[in-house]
Amino acid sequence: MRIILSLFALLVATASYAADQRAPLPAAQCAQHVPFGQPVVTKPDAALICRQGYFLYHDNQAKIPAWVAWNITPEHVNGCVARTDAFATDQSIPGKSATPADYAGSGYDKGHLANDAHQSWDLAVEKESFLMTNMSPQLPGLNRGIWKLLETATGAWTFSRQHTLIIYAGNVYNTSASTTKKIGAGGVVVPDALFKIVIDKNTNEVYAFLFPHKENQGNDLSVVQVTVADVEKASGITFPLPAGASKTTKAALWPVDFKAVADNKKSICKG
Repeated sequence: MRIILSLFALLVATASYAADQRAPLPAAQCAQHVPFGQPVVTKPDAALICRQGYFLYHDNQAKIPAWVAWNITPEHVNGCVARTDAFATDQSIPGKSATPADYAGSGYDKGHLANDAHQSWDLAVEKESFLMTNMSPQLPGLNRGIWKLLETATGAWTFSRQHTLIIYAGNVYNTSASTTKKIGAGGVVVPDALFKIVIDKNTNEVYAFLFPHKENQGNDLSVVQVTVADVEKASGITFPLPAGASKTTKAALWPVDFKAVADNKKSICKG
């Protein structure tokens, strides 16, 4: 009986959140997430969705985002909102968003593009990071492994450098390929690879990373570091960069001080 009541309470809470979803913002209000311009890609059925914490281009056929853009600021890198796990269908595109049920029993995580940890400076923003339009199917060994390592590294870089970082993240996939895998009743496409581009807004330095969609890729980010041109070729998306930034070179990765940013979070969030 206790388990049944707990499940009922969870369903009620999830339904309540879904009913309280904020409408997307006008695209112009997401300028801070794409200060160099919007990534360029065309899908036959897509939605451009602006949220307070991120901006994304959702492929309604694949039911995953082609790209998501957001900024990490020194002021917001360490938020104290506890993780809610408030996964919910995005009601701003009825019938075109994946649902949490699509992932059930699939063997894939509901993998964030704009990661929850760097959206945790406000409760409403944190909850919106769990909308299914910000997710793609990710193997656990990727989502909880080197993908998470880069999420943590971007926060550490933001904190130690005290610079705002602009992040592009997204999926590499082909909806028409015979080998394309889909999950759930909604036919959510499983990407072949994922990518991230990291831009230091103060110095205009750029990093690009391309992650094969496979388990357990270790913890050396240099192995998945590529050029922006490599990401553009794989994804079919054109990414705007600051003036003078190169799309064809790889810079040495910045040092990462995970302890400093973790200690700061403990201090401001009282442990």
